Amino acid sequence: MHTLRAKYYLGQVVRHRKHPFRGVVFDVDPEFSNTDDWYEAIPEDARPVKNQPFYHLLAENEQSFYVAYVSEQNLIADYSGEPVDHPDIADLFGAFSDGSYQLHFALN
Repeated sequence: MHTLRAKYYLGQVVRHRKHPFRGVVFDVDPEFSNTDDWYEAIPEDARPVKNQPFYHLLAENEQSFYVAYVSEQNLIADYSGEPVDHPDIADLFGAFSDGSYQLHFALN
């Protein structure tokens, strides 16, 4: 059995490798778990492989806030030390410290 291990953790601030946005990890899928339509909408030459962790992010860019679904290969850790201003952060996380947010909930 092949086990995948997520590189990033819940509450961590990350940024996209290619696109100008950053976000806070709030969930992780061990492998791709979105729809085929979503996957097919990505240009073929930019499609990530499915057998890697995918991250749910409370994301922000210069214009808006949104939820993003991003493959591990397209993320890097954000070392800016700056918090993310997404309006839903307070629903899931506590204080921001050392580049990450404390969880408001217990993990199973």
